[in-house]
Amino acid sequence: MCSIQAVPAVNAPKEIANVVATPLSAPAYWAEACKHLVKKDRVMKRLIPQYAGQALQTRGDAFVTLARSIVGQQISPKAAQALWSRVSALPPSMTPEQLLRLKVDDMRAAGLSARKVDYLVDLAVHFTEGRLHTDQWATMGDEAIIAELMAIRGVGRWTAEMFLIFYLMRPNVLPLDDAGLISGISKNYFSGDPVSRSDAREVAEAWKPWCSVATWYIWRSLDPQPVAY
Repeated sequence: MCSIQAVPAVNAPKEIANVVATPLSAPAYWAEACKHLVKKDRVMKRLIPQYAGQALQTRGDAFVTLARSIVGQQISPKAAQALWSRVSALPPSMTPEQLLRLKVDDMRAAGLSARKVDYLVDLAVHFTEGRLHTDQWATMGDEAIIAELMAIRGVGRWTAEMFLIFYLMRPNVLPLDDAGLISGISKNYFSGDPVSRSDAREVAEAWKPWCSVATWYIWRSLDPQPVAY
């Protein structure tokens, strides 16, 4: 059971008071973001109290976060978790150096496509050869980090945005290429009708500057298990 940190809410409406308890491991901005979203958005007002005491979590490992994102490309979260479990069991520990020691045949046998094997290898090479400004990410802007990561084979904007959300825990990322986000917006805001990127962007206007937080709750509305990379 996670520890809960209560944030005082004097004379706050019941709906808002219910969402300001967050895990100690949550981003520092989580309670503030939840209060904003509950006030500004009718769907968030309904969703957020359902997951009180829960929040975005980071695995704390840049390489693993990016590797998991690559493995999870274009497959469902459930399939991605199963595939990652097999792949991550191959090396003694999932580090760039250990991954580069794996045999291609073993990675293919675990279920990776040849393309994803190539992507993971290039990712590991970027880390081992120091091609990434890992010590500067904390102070770099979102778009600068996205541009740097997209130089890695197989890392597109979606993968870079997952990294911003799940590793750097940036608060205002809106991953419009994410099928789950689009599906969740369709379900929660449009009664299941098809949703365009423009529709999703319009919905997200009320979420700013906490789009990452709202996206996390949209994902939760679709899956009882938290999305994590």
